[in-house]
Amino acid sequence: MHGRYSSVSVAAPAFRALTRLAVTAAIIMAAATARSQPTDIRWGTAPVGSTGHKALVVLADLLHREMPELRVSVLPYPGATVKNFALGEIDGYYTSDVALKELESDRGRFKGFKPHVRVQPVQSLWCFTVDVGLAIKAGNRGAIAKWADLEGKPVYTGPLAFDVRSYLEDALAAVGVRHIYKQVDLTTAGSQLSVGSIDAMLIYAAGGQTPPPWLSQASLAVDWAALNPSADEIERLAAQGFGVVEVDPANFHRDLHVRKAILLPSYFGFSLGMKTSADEMYKLLTIVETHADELARVDPSFREIGHGQMPAFEKRALQATWRLAAIHPGLARYMKERGVWESRWDAMIARTP
Repeated sequence: MHGRYSSVSVAAPAFRALTRLAVTAAIIMAAATARSQPTDIRWGTAPVGSTGHKALVVLADLLHREMPELRVSVLPYPGATVKNFALGEIDGYYTSDVALKELESDRGRFKGFKPHVRVQPVQSLWCFTVDVGLAIKAGNRGAIAKWADLEGKPVYTGPLAFDVRSYLEDALAAVGVRHIYKQVDLTTAGSQLSVGSIDAMLIYAAGGQTPPPWLSQASLAVDWAALNPSADEIERLAAQGFGVVEVDPANFHRDLHVRKAILLPSYFGFSLGMKTSADEMYKLLTIVETHADELARVDPSFREIGHGQMPAFEKRALQATWRLAAIHPGLARYMKERGVWESRWDAMIARTP
């Protein structure tokens, strides 16, 4: 009996030591497993069939391959996803300088929204411009020759939540056109124009070169012509801060019945908030820069950041947007290392909560 109890007393310390080692190993393994699990990113974008949705699908595919520590879910929304981000519903959002201006100035779609903001928007990646304009039925060119001719007529400037709609509405107001906004389904815009339910519809193209998928569908339903603003209207637009660009009709892969389409550009991008660390954001930006030409081959919307143009594009975008929202420290580091940062932006670098 004595010997048996004696052996237990001798074995107990060893057993306790083994137990401690096992617990320690389990903790280490659990920590390693946690580190190996990718971080889920809920990234909001525009509806299926839009420029923003197509572009984020392409970007997410690249990140899944090159940055496996992130797992991106592409979530289509009606538009203005900066609202969903500010409410804490998503981790990343698709936005434009148009939306950030509205939010910052408490107007338009964001009137009265500021008190509801739970997460402050942060700008972290600008990808392309979206150039917006108007189109009419080609057979109506004689009766509708300039924007002013749309006075009192039903016009579809886009879905209510779209940034391009807000921008186009502001542009029409800038030249004093009091049209009637008519809401139709985006997928039926071409047929609505064809039968005369609307007299004009929006058109747009990323970087002036890549129209959205829905516009290709509309082109099957109606022969449409670009409706350019008149020379006087262009002057009035420029005087009120609207950029104006001439776009080759060949970029729309059809006859626009004009020599050049006159469109108005605004900046668009995909931003992540401060849940994404500065190091992670910097890595993401370098991956996008390294693979920008590949992105552009898959989706030409990314052409403006391809061929080594990304640092310069980020600079141009921030020159237009830096006052509107905080700048992600990862973007600040990226731009500083490439010599395109401006010291006046220092105060706008977002701080860790």
